[in-house]
Amino acid sequence: MQTPSSSPGMALRNLGRTPHRLMFFIGASNLLLAMAWWALWLIHARWQQPSMPMPDVYPGWLHALVMVYLVFPSFIFGFLLTVFPRWMGLPELARHHYLPVGIGLIGGQLTLLLGTLGLPYALPIALVLALLGWSIGLWQLGRLLLSERGRTWHARSCMAALLLGYAGLWAFAAFVVFGASPAWVMVGIKLGGFGLLLPIYVSVAHRMFPFFAGNVVPGYQPWRPLWWLGAFWLFLVLHLLLDLRAQSAWLWLADLPLLLLSVLALWRWWPRGAMPGLLRVLFIGLAWLPVSLALYVVQSLADALGWPLTLGRGPAHALFIGLFGSLLVAMVTRVTQGHSGRPLQMTPVAWFAFIAIQAVAVMRVVAELMPDAAAWQALSAIGWLLAFSPWVARIGRIYLLPRQDGRDG
Repeated sequence: MQTPSSSPGMALRNLGRTPHRLMFFIGASNLLLAMAWWALWLIHARWQQPSMPMPDVYPGWLHALVMVYLVFPSFIFGFLLTVFPRWMGLPELARHHYLPVGIGLIGGQLTLLLGTLGLPYALPIALVLALLGWSIGLWQLGRLLLSERGRTWHARSCMAALLLGYAGLWAFAAFVVFGASPAWVMVGIKLGGFGLLLPIYVSVAHRMFPFFAGNVVPGYQPWRPLWWLGAFWLFLVLHLLLDLRAQSAWLWLADLPLLLLSVLALWRWWPRGAMPGLLRVLFIGLAWLPVSLALYVVQSLADALGWPLTLGRGPAHALFIGLFGSLLVAMVTRVTQGHSGRPLQMTPVAWFAFIAIQAVAVMRVVAELMPDAAAWQALSAIGWLLAFSPWVARIGRIYLLPRQDGRDG
């Protein structure tokens, strides 16, 4: 016999109690669904089995679309809709504020995946649903920004990144829905990486990582100068301008300063004393930032000097899998443990996901240099599924249960 807390109705009510519960559950589901399709497609592309229908849009572009604008943003909106009111000292958002955001993102995700399997008109409908979810999320966050009396610069930095991402999502829609030039897809992909995801991750790290370390490491001195965040934004914009103009040989002008800024931050933020695992994984994951930027610099300089070196999508996957994937596990585990009344510690499945994703990131970067790159890409996609599946199963169950300490939330 089911207890009230385990009944379907109670599970759904628990899921909708807070923005992070709902949006993280959607993001976790998307994380596996999107990569399951992509793994099957890569296996099909390399070995012609199993049989997969050819979507109306190039599959690689759809992979970028779903990961950059649906999977990661589910977690981002869940986090920001939770912390914006706290950062600004405003009342928490009610369920009707964030529920439509989740419906738009999960609806867009599921419809897009149906479109990859051949459902007619699914891709345009998916873009419309995604844009609706994004639009409502931006409206809610923008309303909070306009309501605060002071200026929370980290919130404004995140909002600026979301607006660039919103423009990138519209660029995808211009191609898929309105039949514009495929060049708009590339605009969307480029805005999604250095315009949306990287500045949000960096803004949250700049605000939260020194704060987390200062709470648990004796004698730790937090370092969070706003000039550093402003300088990082300056060179991010320069990277985007050069990249959008296809000036790959000159990207090092932006990426080298970004590399130096990331090394400086990692050196100043890294605790010198003993630290718990949940803090350690934050800084290990952050170490992928200078690694990925160094790869971008090498690739740009090789292009400028005419060297026969092609890293392909290696730098991008060091960024997306290494940095974004690692910190996704670290941050979501921290929020999930703390906001469910559980101890702030890395669980065994979280450790497995974190360590495995390091191997997957290395595998995907190295794949670009291997003779059979397509096979390595397929294996890295399978590795992603193996790394995340136990972790997703655990956190997904937590969002359906009440807090262990009996508190609301």
